[in-house]
Amino acid sequence: MDKNTEALAWQIGVWDQMAPVYIREIDKRFVPIIEHLVRRADLEPGHHVLDLGTGTGAVALRVAATIAPNGHVTAVDISPEMLVLANQRAAGAARTNVVFQEGRAEALPTQSESVDVVLACLSLMYVIDRAAAAREIARVLRPGGKLIAAVWAGPERADIVLLQQTAGGFAPEPPVPGVGPGSLADPAVFLAQLSEAGIEARVETEVTEFEFDDFASAWNVLAGVTAERLEPERAKEAKSAVQTMMWPHGDGPRRFRNETQFIVGRRTG
Repeated sequence: MDKNTEALAWQIGVWDQMAPVYIREIDKRFVPIIEHLVRRADLEPGHHVLDLGTGTGAVALRVAATIAPNGHVTAVDISPEMLVLANQRAAGAARTNVVFQEGRAEALPTQSESVDVVLACLSLMYVIDRAAAAREIARVLRPGGKLIAAVWAGPERADIVLLQQTAGGFAPEPPVPGVGPGSLADPAVFLAQLSEAGIEARVETEVTEFEFDDFASAWNVLAGVTAERLEPERAKEAKSAVQTMMWPHGDGPRRFRNETQFIVGRRTG
């Protein structure tokens, strides 16, 4: 098994485990980021939207009503478990203009020049081959089509990244380096890859916040899957490091302040 195949299998396993956590805890905390993302897209009825890294379908379902009745959403994710939950949400909302498909950024299951807007909410940080993803995004966009993507800033400006990178520092190295929260804190290389593919992009920033009642709840939601893969003593060390750094005055509620970078691009060709 080559490294990229190994990395993809590893990622699918992680996201499959995270699916119920997203429905229960994470989606609601990311609503402000979704709103900033959608506002920048300037969606209109009739648009074809590709939601890249749809997860449990929060973005896809948010925009489906905006582009109805003739517009439709193709929502793509690598995680079968995420897609099961996304389909359940769509059925519950009686949304018929959304199709969920298993797929990855490096090989989008969409026809060339068929998409008006690509949305990627906190997903591009986990793409293994971003140069290939840039080419694929450019391929599926119509001339003049838009890319709107959200990625976290670095740990010094995004508390969620600080927690996850600190906890992740106690875990074994992933099969492929350079992926994960904060991996696009400096998006310059990816912007160059987009430009080479025919998408000119800039970066805008927003700060959003969410809260946890105590350390245990934040740890379970944001680092629980990582901790499950650690030996008990190693997990204990990781928890202690995070708690010491982020709850220095003792346990209790903590507000996470997170800077999000929005990559706003347009296909030029």
